[in-house]
Amino acid sequence: MHRFAVWAPSADRVEIDVHLPSGTRTLPMEPTDDPAPGWWASEVAEAGDGTDYAFRVDGGDPRPDPRSAHQPHDVHGPSRAFHAGAHAWGDGAWAGRDARGAVVYEMHVGTFTAEGTLDAAAEKLGHLTALGVDVVELLPVAAFPGRRGWGYDGVDLYAVHDAYGGPAALQRFVDAAHQAGLGVALDCVYNHLGPAGNYLGEFGPYFTEEHHTPWGAAVNLDQPGADGVRRFVLDNALRWFRDFHVDALRLDAVHALVDDSDEHVLAQLARETAALSAELGRPLTLIAESDLNDTGMVTPLGEESGTDLPARGMQAQWADDVHHALRSVMTGERGGYYKDFASLEVLGGVLERVFHHAGTYSPFRGKTWGAPVDTSRFGGHAFVAYTTTHDQTGNRATGDRLSASLDDAALATAQAVVLTSAFTPMIFMGEEWGATTPWMFFTDHDAELGALVSKGRAEEFASHGWEGDVEVPDPQEESTFTGSKLDWSEPTSERGARHLAWTRDLLALRRSEPDLAGDDLRAVRTATSGDAELREGGSPWLVARRGSLALVANLAAHEQVVPLAGALDDDDARAEVVLAWDAATTEVSAGSSGTAVRLPARASAVVRLS
Repeated sequence: MHRFAVWAPSADRVEIDVHLPSGTRTLPMEPTDDPAPGWWASEVAEAGDGTDYAFRVDGGDPRPDPRSAHQPHDVHGPSRAFHAGAHAWGDGAWAGRDARGAVVYEMHVGTFTAEGTLDAAAEKLGHLTALGVDVVELLPVAAFPGRRGWGYDGVDLYAVHDAYGGPAALQRFVDAAHQAGLGVALDCVYNHLGPAGNYLGEFGPYFTEEHHTPWGAAVNLDQPGADGVRRFVLDNALRWFRDFHVDALRLDAVHALVDDSDEHVLAQLARETAALSAELGRPLTLIAESDLNDTGMVTPLGEESGTDLPARGMQAQWADDVHHALRSVMTGERGGYYKDFASLEVLGGVLERVFHHAGTYSPFRGKTWGAPVDTSRFGGHAFVAYTTTHDQTGNRATGDRLSASLDDAALATAQAVVLTSAFTPMIFMGEEWGATTPWMFFTDHDAELGALVSKGRAEEFASHGWEGDVEVPDPQEESTFTGSKLDWSEPTSERGARHLAWTRDLLALRRSEPDLAGDDLRAVRTATSGDAELREGGSPWLVARRGSLALVANLAAHEQVVPLAGALDDDDARAEVVLAWDAATTEVSAGSSGTAVRLPARASAVVRLS
């Protein structure tokens, strides 16, 4: 016996196609108030776990269940029943892991391994624990059209993409991660659905023309019928925590969740997540991707935010300003939004105060943006920082990683800036060994939609200053997907092993040194050579101090001596090298002008001050 149910509040009749061993049967469904008005249900004696089925609304074509757990026949085919309680969990000793302050590892399941499955990814968990990772963040696993894609065009948000192994594989992955001592975060997209296979509008008022987002009509969070839509979103989030034992959710582009309700859907999610956390007895973390530069996003519920954005109750949010400043300084890029960040002073500022646009004018946006961070109230762990992400790599014309723009010393320096910062650090898969494989934009749409996607991306690249003769890989070609897979021979090469050891040593230092493990932004002090030195042939440098430790970075293309006085309270302080990219040619000196560190070109070192 299996109970099937679906929310279709405006339907006059709903039927279900059930694919049984005896054949396919089309059965009527009855209206019910369980779990709320507008639902329809049917109990089928012969059905159970693994039964395929689809719904028909008012005599229409068979459609997948909006809350389908598994779509083994692609997003246009029938759903498959899945009993989440069947898994025998082995993570009883797992006490949970707050993602704030953790070392986060961003992973795309399809390109992390040659096989591209959750089970294959689980076999690599030992690599992550040896590295010093605390939380694995999976890019979206919701079912999307075709076999390959990033996952941000998912249309069956309750399902786990079949090519990754389906829902049972996700349970196995989380279980294995917990037994290895790793938390799991899941990237969830609630601001839009993909263009192909999105049948939600046939079931109810899931979208509204009253609000619009970059993807078109907004998800209906505040118009008539919104209660059922909000439950669709909230139940989905809570389900990952409860039925799949996930520890954190990364919420995609929450600024596109347009909601004028008395209680914003994010605040409601924060409230209900806190209640579930208390029920389960383990921490559950909500991480927002927001471009608002406003700490109202991470202000606890019930507190005044002090900004124009009321408290949303998220525990953390991504900090793109840190990435933008670091990349523009390290690579010299000035196109698109990077033109707002091409400054050493800006880089030093975001390491101390998170946001560059903090109630200030943005030339790229053409308007004033953001609000200042009260560093007496918010610690650095509320902000996730990175040298790159799936977006910042994959949304480049050729998917080139930072390793394509920087030599090894500079690449190691960029990573050191993030891993010694006061923020929650995130590593994009392969970054730990300086991966040289690109990570491109790839899809598996039909030819017509694929052509539209390619055209749209070309227009976006033009706005960011890409040259017209740059050959953009065809997202539809399978080679674009396979060419984005990690090369696991790289970390065993001499170069890869050196980068891997550098990452491991930085993370070990971060874990063992209280001054690096803490997140008091008021204790961060930076000094730079000044922006005039960023010109070609100049001698730029950066010092970022956190308590008794300081990162000293030579950003010049030649060896130079970097003074420490600007980041010290005591000009007579002494320093010793704790960790250096090139220890043989890094040395501390103490002269008449104070303590300084001699570093080879583009290299960095962590020194202890006394």
